[in-house]
Amino acid sequence: MADTKAGFIALIGEPNAGKSTLLNRMVGAKVSIVTHKVQTTRARIRGVAMEGQSQLVFVDTPGLFRPRRRLDRAMVAAAWGGAADAEIVVLLVEAHRGLTEGVEAIIEALEERISPNQKVALALNKIDRVKSEVLLGLTEKLNARYPFVETFMISAEKGHGVDTLRGWLAENLPDGPWLYPEDQIADLPMRMIAAEMTREKLTLRLHQELPYQLTVETTNWEERKDGSARIDQLIYVIRDGHKGIVLGNKGETIKGVSQSARQELEEFLGRRVHLFLQVKVRPNWLEESERYSEMGLDFKDGNS
Repeated sequence: MADTKAGFIALIGEPNAGKSTLLNRMVGAKVSIVTHKVQTTRARIRGVAMEGQSQLVFVDTPGLFRPRRRLDRAMVAAAWGGAADAEIVVLLVEAHRGLTEGVEAIIEALEERISPNQKVALALNKIDRVKSEVLLGLTEKLNARYPFVETFMISAEKGHGVDTLRGWLAENLPDGPWLYPEDQIADLPMRMIAAEMTREKLTLRLHQELPYQLTVETTNWEERKDGSARIDQLIYVIRDGHKGIVLGNKGETIKGVSQSARQELEEFLGRRVHLFLQVKVRPNWLEESERYSEMGLDFKDGNS
């Protein structure tokens, strides 16, 4: 298979720019957490897509923002680590927000961190929210600010322009053997994907800061003789009051979360799942290296 191509593609941008939505659209399956809340992608999730003879390995990085806590710093380090390892970097910018301070900061960092042999493309996302003349003006402004090799107009949510972007990426990857089996869509362990699915449901149900102060860990995965799987997960929170919020009145919140997470897991795995959730108060989980390893982050990267 001498004519095959393969390589890593890093999707970077501000929180909520649409990176996870684009990754899931490219791969054709849900491998990354997608919510209306920002900063929800913690690990560098790799999704694998096939386009002709090219294998596109996407690194969906946490949103780039100004870090305040250890977890924030580890997430930002993971994002730039993902970009540094990639053959192609795609900067996603929300068309309706334009050249924000955050985008400006990312471009400045690109100039310092990206090597000359890496290709950096620009993808203006959510184009359905702005008029064409605004898009053209923004394209000129951003390309004057950084020498992007190509600019794409897309709507990751609706799929507009995504095929064109995927085709270009496939053409511009280096020649070489595929990095993963053809039928593999993600290189995250299934335990972590299951934990991410439950965390997404919690993020959707809960409000304000709480989703960023909890984490989910898959503690047990048991394959049963009837083909189903029993999955046990622990939800760590930092305060007793948070435990009550996660459980909800008469356990309604945790019950709803468990039900929706189980349904999505069954759809993803194509078989029956028995999901058991427990909530545990762990005041210092944000300072425990094991929790970072579970999320695919480096604890040391959280040092200021």
